[in-house]
Amino acid sequence: MKSPGLLLVFTIAMALAVSAVAQDYPMKPVQLIIPFTAGSATDFVGRTVGKQLSDMWGQPVVVKNHPGAGGADGAGVVAKAPADGYTLLVSAAYVASPALYAKFPYDPLMDFVDVAPVAGQCLVLVVGSSSGVKKVSEVITEAKARPGEIKFGSPGTGSIAHLTAEKFNSVAGIEVVHIPYKGGPETVAAIKEGQVTYAFLPLALAKKGVKAGRLRALGVTSAERASAMPNVPTIAEAGLPGFESAIWWGVWAPSGLPASTTDKLEKSIARAVAAPEVLKQFKKRGLEPMSMSLEEFASFVRDEMEAVAGIVKEAGIKPK
Repeated sequence: MKSPGLLLVFTIAMALAVSAVAQDYPMKPVQLIIPFTAGSATDFVGRTVGKQLSDMWGQPVVVKNHPGAGGADGAGVVAKAPADGYTLLVSAAYVASPALYAKFPYDPLMDFVDVAPVAGQCLVLVVGSSSGVKKVSEVITEAKARPGEIKFGSPGTGSIAHLTAEKFNSVAGIEVVHIPYKGGPETVAAIKEGQVTYAFLPLALAKKGVKAGRLRALGVTSAERASAMPNVPTIAEAGLPGFESAIWWGVWAPSGLPASTTDKLEKSIARAVAAPEVLKQFKKRGLEPMSMSLEEFASFVRDEMEAVAGIVKEAGIKPK
């Protein structure tokens, strides 16, 4: 049996060893798992921040796309990885997936550590440029006049754009029909051609459609007007007080990650997101940098999960 003195020495030695590893982290390439395809917004966010982290750390940050099941497949890869900080998840679907899928390869509350937020972007309520609708209130008035007839589109069932529209429909008290499409471009085409009356789209995609003369922007989902669309009112201004919604990206690691490594990751990501080159790239895409403490982010993630679950339940969306 070891004496109390030897146990104390052993404990101190182990603590110093763990601290040294955290200080040296990362000592080899770090993998960023992107649960969506190359060229997606999540891919852009991951690669932009990953490059900055690589420059800061002096270690390669390797981006690997692992799409499938609305982001759940890639998250599953990270959940099973060693909790050493060398496999991380960058996603915008983390908080939505639990409410949208009946069976999961992981426990979203137990198998991950909430590391840090990265960026966010508001959505924009749009209609076709040739549409006679010019105000948010007119969308609501028309829908109330023809309950169950007006159609709205989205880039897929369960997408943030779809969930935002369902939230809008509920708050506005309108009964409309959802038409899901394969992605953003298909949704834009459907709006332009009059297949659907309106949709909520990420700011960057909406702005592109407006600039091309295909869409008309009626309102943004941020609390304040978006700098990229200063003349477009917020949904709250337009008649639905307090209405807010956004698509945002964060970073997660497998549970069991040492607190010291988690802390270093959080601080490194905050520095990367605030770097001038990253801010420049974000601005081009209409992205706003996000920064929270570990505790704030963990609380934010839980609140977002509950909010999404509530929207899914109220909208009657059945988990796959």
